[in-house]
Amino acid sequence: MIRYALTCGAGHGFESWFASAAAYDTLAGAGQVSCPICGETRVEKAIMAPAVTPARKAEAAAAAEARPKLGTPQSELEAALAALRRQVEENSEYVGMNFATEARAIHEGASPERAIYGEAKPEEAKRLIEDGIPVAPLPFRPARKSN
Repeated sequence: MIRYALTCGAGHGFESWFASAAAYDTLAGAGQVSCPICGETRVEKAIMAPAVTPARKAEAAAAAEARPKLGTPQSELEAALAALRRQVEENSEYVGMNFATEARAIHEGASPERAIYGEAKPEEAKRLIEDGIPVAPLPFRPARKSN
């Protein structure tokens, strides 16, 4: 595809796209290119600057394309952690800072048994472990804590 700046016999300027330079010549020669303002079929190419991408911009665009996307895992380990996170979030209830209280309530039968995850201070987690309540740290932060 090629874009030409054109001028009609009445002096109106406009642009149009053509499949090729030869396609323009064929259509203009047959009188099938006309001014959208006045309908004049005497149309000529106007002087225009070519749209050339400077090498710096082309290199920057290529570098940006080659750069890894931030949301996509870059290694098998990152992919495994992302899968673990999805598994936990889909199959557990987030209880936030109430994790220690809720884990204790579930263990004692005061709350319905279910899978939960959340946040606890180190002292709270230590007390849960000392009391025989099964807990484990997760290798990621809850989504609300992510940048």
